[in-house]
This record gives sequence, C-alpha cells and structure tokens, in this order.
Amino acid sequence: MILRRSLLLPLSVFLAAALALLATLLLLVPEPKQNASRVPIGGPFTLTTQEGKPFSSDSLKGKPFALFFGFTHCPEVCPTTLYDLTQDLSAMGKDADRLNVVFVTVDPAQDTPELMKAYLSSFDPRIIGLTGTEDEIAAAARAYKVYYKKVPTESGYTMDHTATIFLMDGKGDFFGSSNFQEPQETRRTKLKNLVRNG
Repeated sequence: MILRRSLLLPLSVFLAAALALLATLLLLVPEPKQNASRVPIGGPFTLTTQEGKPFSSDSLKGKPFALFFGFTHCPEVCPTTLYDLTQDLSAMGKDADRLNVVFVTVDPAQDTPELMKAYLSSFDPRIIGLTGTEDEIAAAARAYKVYYKKVPTESGYTMDHTATIFLMDGKGDFFGSSNFQEPQETRRTKLKNLVRNG
C-alpha cells in the first residue's frame, strides 16, 4: 500500500506539470489566421489574342473557362495539354460551346500573336491564345500564382512553368484544377462539372 501511494504522488505531480506546460504553450502559439490557406487564384489581366486584338479577363465573364500557361516551343507538356483539351472539347459536343479554353504564353519574347496563331492552328479553333508584354504576362501569372522561369540551354533557352489547367467559373472564381497527367475520364468529368455548375 505504501509503495502504491509513493508511485501515485509523483505521477500526479508529473500530470499537473504537463498540463501547466501545455497551457503555457497554447498561450504562446498564435491562432491561425482565418482563411490563411485560401489565397485567391485568378484576377484581372489585359493581354492580346492570336488575332492581335486586346483581350481582358472581363471578356471571359459569364462563361466558365479553362486557362493554361505555357509556350509554343514547349517540347511536351504544352502540346500534350492542348491536344488533350482539343479532344475533350470534341467529346463534350454542344457543351463545349459553353466553355472557353485559354492558352497564355509565358514566353512573350518569342510568342508573338502571329506565332501563337500558327501554333494554335493545330488544335481546336475555339482555343484562345494570349500573349502580351513581359509586364502583362507577369501580372497574369501572379494573379494565377503561376511559376515560370527562363532556363538557358545549349541552343538558346527553354521555359520552366506551372503545368496546371485552372478551372474558373463564370464569375472568374477558382472552381478547381486539372493537368495533363490526369486520366482522361477524370479530366473530362471535371470539365463537365465546370460547365454544369460553374
């Protein structure tokens, strides 16, 4: 009996100390900011179409859209994504007319409206190609939290860039995302949901 009491006393002292320490830590750790992880994706931009006409984010309002950043000299990700989107639009039938698909270059030095037009002629004609000045492209990329960087190569340079397809609703709010590595059915289901609910 004496042995049990001698064990219980240190245990109760230990628990009391542990609780006191926990309370102190809770007071020292700041509360998480409300919506700290919800950084808005998307925002206003003004660029130029492959036809050489001004085009702003306001032009997209009222209709959901899928927006992708890339460049015409991209070896794999961009042509694969644009090909997939071309096939997706075809598979969607009439629903495809309720969706805008936008391709924004991250390489405006090379991707002039004329080059964008020639490049996009290999894909669905409904895909809108956008270019602009370095500053205009940087502003659009910032709005969508897109990373891009010029990387020197032996023959010149290439571009590292975010490969996300941003799915935006008719108000220009973020609806979801997709990418070229997703299974076809997953990607198409997301686009159908965007058209129906966005």
